[in-house]
Amino acid sequence: MSFTVLASGMLIGLGALGTAIGFALLGGRFLEGSARQPELTGMLQTKMFIVAGLLDAIPIIGVAIALLLIFANPFIGQLGG
Repeated sequence: MSFTVLASGMLIGLGALGTAIGFALLGGRFLEGSARQPELTGMLQTKMFIVAGLLDAIPIIGVAIALLLIFANPFIGQLGG
């Protein structure tokens, strides 16, 4: 059970770290594109929000898998025998 808690913590932590790096890159590229072509800021902003929504799905899936492993672990039955 302790390995399950460790794996769940790593799953949530690494998912959050990857998403934070992704949002930093996304925001930087958006600001760079807006500075180069200010007339396209509205279109770039729309695309940025779409990508941000897709990027945000990764840690949500990670949290769901971690909660599954913590509360309804399918591997617990294999420990008995």
